[in-house]
Amino acid sequence: MPTTALPIVTAAEPRPRVLELTREALADWCVAHGAPAYRADQIRRWIFGKRVTSFDQMHDIPAALRAQLTAEFSLFPATVVQHLTAKDRTEKLLLQLPDGEFIECVLMREPERRTICISTQVGCAMGCVFCASGLQGLKRNLTTGEILEQVLRLDRLLGLEERITNLVVMGIGEPLANLKALLPALDSLCEKGGLGMSPRRITISTVGLPEKIRELANTGKAYNLAVSLHAPNDPLRTQLVPVNNKIGIDEVLAAADDFFAETGRRVTYEYVLLSGVNDSPAEARELARRLQSRIAHVNLIPMNGVTDLPFVEPTAPRTQEFVSILESYGVPATVRKRKGADIDAACGQLRLHQLSPAPASADAVNEPVLCGE
Repeated sequence: MPTTALPIVTAAEPRPRVLELTREALADWCVAHGAPAYRADQIRRWIFGKRVTSFDQMHDIPAALRAQLTAEFSLFPATVVQHLTAKDRTEKLLLQLPDGEFIECVLMREPERRTICISTQVGCAMGCVFCASGLQGLKRNLTTGEILEQVLRLDRLLGLEERITNLVVMGIGEPLANLKALLPALDSLCEKGGLGMSPRRITISTVGLPEKIRELANTGKAYNLAVSLHAPNDPLRTQLVPVNNKIGIDEVLAAADDFFAETGRRVTYEYVLLSGVNDSPAEARELARRLQSRIAHVNLIPMNGVTDLPFVEPTAPRTQEFVSILESYGVPATVRKRKGADIDAACGQLRLHQLSPAPASADAVNEPVLCGE
């Protein structure tokens, strides 16, 4: 059930987030303030491991240093505007940043997993015609600290015995367009002093930016890559994903091939099924022929209804036929499970409602449910 919405704030942030600092930068700050460098590791253990919500709770940090932290930094400056919990225990946060912009993040519970989905931008410039996230355009990139705050706020929704097992970067925005902020955030999460996550448990979704895909591959980290393909040919893909007009499917697939060659990680291709648009047997066969020589997996996403958009989900038999055709060519395929449908868990919905409070898009695609391995 929805919680009571907190007041919306628009004041400028008076202090930088401590989460913008790397471990090394925090150690330098400690030394500059007369404390040993090891205090940085203690501070990070409190933030990442012990789920504190204020510097005052770090009781093994000297009081003077805590006071200095409080004076110079903020910990979680975003405001929780909405916190929704679904019947399946999926939880979603709508956060307002100090500059007044909105982002979303989601916690999904499975029997053996606790998966979170985070955003990397305020809005999106990719223009996918079926997606709520980009309906208001792109406002700006998120900072490393703003990315990390989403993770840590969701982490604090978990019980004492629960831990985040998987992270999917497929909320609002195009992650590869903000690698400069995203990669340091992921580094912090994977560090021993952070959450200690394995890169193999982190999936990064992209509409398909070839040079950025190669840049991600060259980090030396075994992240998973999910490419939002949505069509088997350029004319249809350009209709659905306008940025494809400047790229082309062949270039996207070539970059994904390079990613696999560099990392050894199987690439997932996401494909939103739009009834009467891209879900025919002919399109299934064309997609299968493109992928059958590759180590790949197709994640099919049935479209959710969006009041403002002329797309609907195909019938279950039609979806199953698409799956069967792919599998007949030896291409593994699954249909994405729906999580949190009763709380608008698909990315961009709450933000869109907040920006357009009059009856508008009731649901949207891009449900953040692609989990890890």
